[in-house]
Amino acid sequence: MFRTYQVLWNRIYQLLDAVAVILSFAVSWYVKFRSGLLPFSSHESFAHYFPIILAAVPAFLCANWMLGLYKPMRSRSFWTLASALTRSLILGLLLFMSFLYFIHVSQFPRTVLALFGVFYTFLSYAKHVGIAFALRMLRRHGMNRKFVVIVGWSAAAQRFLENLEANPWFGYHVLGYCGDVEAGIHAPHLGDLSKFPEVLQAYLVDYVLICLPRGEVSRMPQVLSYCESVGVQSLIVPDYFDLLPSQPRFENFAGMPLIDTRYVPLDDAVNAFFKRTFDILFSLSVLILLSPIFLGISIGVKFSSPGPVLFRQERAGRNRRLFTMYKFRTMVHLDTPNDKSSDENWTVPNDPRCTGFGAFLRKTSLDELPQFWNVLIGDMSVIGPRPERPYFVEQFREAIPRYMVKHRVRPGITGWAQIHGWRGDTSIAKRIDYDLQYIENWTFGMDLRIIARTVLSGFGHKNAY
Repeated sequence: MFRTYQVLWNRIYQLLDAVAVILSFAVSWYVKFRSGLLPFSSHESFAHYFPIILAAVPAFLCANWMLGLYKPMRSRSFWTLASALTRSLILGLLLFMSFLYFIHVSQFPRTVLALFGVFYTFLSYAKHVGIAFALRMLRRHGMNRKFVVIVGWSAAAQRFLENLEANPWFGYHVLGYCGDVEAGIHAPHLGDLSKFPEVLQAYLVDYVLICLPRGEVSRMPQVLSYCESVGVQSLIVPDYFDLLPSQPRFENFAGMPLIDTRYVPLDDAVNAFFKRTFDILFSLSVLILLSPIFLGISIGVKFSSPGPVLFRQERAGRNRRLFTMYKFRTMVHLDTPNDKSSDENWTVPNDPRCTGFGAFLRKTSLDELPQFWNVLIGDMSVIGPRPERPYFVEQFREAIPRYMVKHRVRPGITGWAQIHGWRGDTSIAKRIDYDLQYIENWTFGMDLRIIARTVLSGFGHKNAY
């Protein structure tokens, strides 16, 4: 039911955004050429440019999608929403202007584009505020509300209730729960499970969420029978949600439903093909375009201290296979094979082994640039969990739950964990949580967002040393 409502609201938002794009261009055109407020010379008619303006609609819808504006609306502050809308506007304009370049339209009025940015931002924010206000008014008058009863109580039910409360715009109201044990929360306790049939008769219930703990699963057929007897839709929230990925994949074998407990989108051949194609094109572009920077850094490393320009280190990659990862050398060179002297040691702040130029490279993450060669030859991806040294992999696999799942995909130069600050000397457990979020929810748009945030925030990080 929740996915259905999310899809519906996404379609409504996309329709309103399309109208906002066209209306903003129309108003901007009027202000520039018909209002008399701004000077202008000769120009083509609005009808001449209208087909081009229609092409701007998918560009801005794509930008909104990439910036997460079509995700569930958790409580967003004014500045959070304004920031997302501003970044979406910039990305949308870049996409639209790229389109103009490719179709060789060089005379599109720049003043109209500038005015469009102002009007479109205003309409976009007014849309969000207006819908939120309208939903609150509807709920205040008893409309746009669906009533829910929870059967049983478990950690899954607690987590579900918290997520439901974080999305009040869905309009669901929890009447209470039926369970043999009082949970001690603010949701009303409607009685034990034996009272459930009476609850269905006494209340107007739209949905029943079955959250029976593992020890009471045998009572589920009876609860389902009660729901069907009164025609109430029921949904099962499994108590073993903590064992499942965020988006489990359901399959069917001989009429029996099966749950894939660790579905990875990149296991799909089409997804893997597009990601690998992007990796090759992106890494090749970086290696060619930044070749002067590579040369400059190589000279700087060579003059900073005696030794090789590149640092080579063994890392664990996809499917736990080892590969040699390359970096620009940032420390004094020890005459040992394959630079293995640091394989069992963390880098520390103000590390005495680090050269002055090396400290600069680490702070700006420029030492990571040779890893684009690793991407090109297939050892790594542009985006993915950071690879670790085998020595630490053996330690973490025992100490950190689900640590080894990260090896289902190619490691990356940057990733979901890194753009959220989990890099360097930070919590490994938190880093793995973000890595798993990326692995289980991968989309090509997610990769583009990570690249954009990495570039916009800069490669350097306070935990890099």
